[in-house]
Amino acid sequence: QLQLVESGGGFVQPGGSLRLSCAASAGFSLDYYAIGWFRQAPGKEREGVSCISRSDGITYYADSVKGRFTISRDNAKNTVYVYLQMNSLKPEDTAVYYCAAERAGCLVPTFRSWGQGTQVTVSS
Repeated sequence: QLQLVESGGGFVQPGGSLRLSCAASAGFSLDYYAIGWFRQAPGKEREGVSCISRSDGITYYADSVKGRFTISRDNAKNTVYVYLQMNSLKPEDTAVYYCAAERAGCLVPTFRSWGQGTQVTVSS
C-alpha cells in the first residue's frame, strides 16, 4: 500500500520561506510514480501547485508559483522524498498542502494516492 506523509508546514510572514517534505513509501518501487503538490484554501477548490514526473524528473508548476516554488525528489528503495521549497510566500499561498502520487504521470486529471496534508499560513 502506498502511503504519503507531508511535513514542514507552519506559520510564516509574507516574503518568508518554507520547505515542505513528502515521504512516499510502498512495498514496491516508486521510481515511476509522479508526485504532485496540491493545495486547498478555505472556501476554494483544490488546485495543483507543482508536480515532478517519474524518474526523468520533469517538473511542472502552476503559474501562480512559478519562480517562487521549486520541487525536487530523491528516490530511495521503495521510498521517494519530494520537497517543495517555497520562497517569497504571499498571503494567498495560505492553504492546506497535500502531496499525491500517480503512476500515470503528472498530466492526469486525478491522482489516486494522497497524504493527509500540512497547513501553511502566510500572514503578518
